[in-house]
Amino acid sequence: MTVRAVTPADADDVLRLLRGFATSHSPEPGRFTTVDFPAVLAAAAAGRAEFLAAEEGGRVIGYAYAARVPTLFARGTVLELLELTVGTALRGRGVGSGLVRAVLEAAGRAGDVEVCVPTRRAADFYWRLGFTETAAYPKWTPGG
Repeated sequence: MTVRAVTPADADDVLRLLRGFATSHSPEPGRFTTVDFPAVLAAAAAGRAEFLAAEEGGRVIGYAYAARVPTLFARGTVLELLELTVGTALRGRGVGSGLVRAVLEAAGRAGDVEVCVPTRRAADFYWRLGFTETAAYPKWTPGG
């Protein structure tokens, strides 16, 4: 397995993985292709995010997306790991852990103050990787 930056050619694989990841929202293929995926690629290219793919045999088998947020409270940037997913058949083989390690290395290179993960579903996974619980994430959805 190799971890590398996501490229425009990875759109189909990322969308396939996203469909298995998203629980509260479902991706719209047209919007994904024309708005969402290009915006995330642009954020990564500008250094405002990390968008990494785990590749095996020429196919993307997992990805991680983390957004870099400037803060006042932390006196620097916080890297927020928003999406981490691995193809169902490949889970438990270290792909997700490898992606998280790559995100942590990128945070170190960028000088981020901390890496946080807003999750409840996978908290145990992150605790095994050395993360600690620091906050709950209340959520509000406009119009709903």
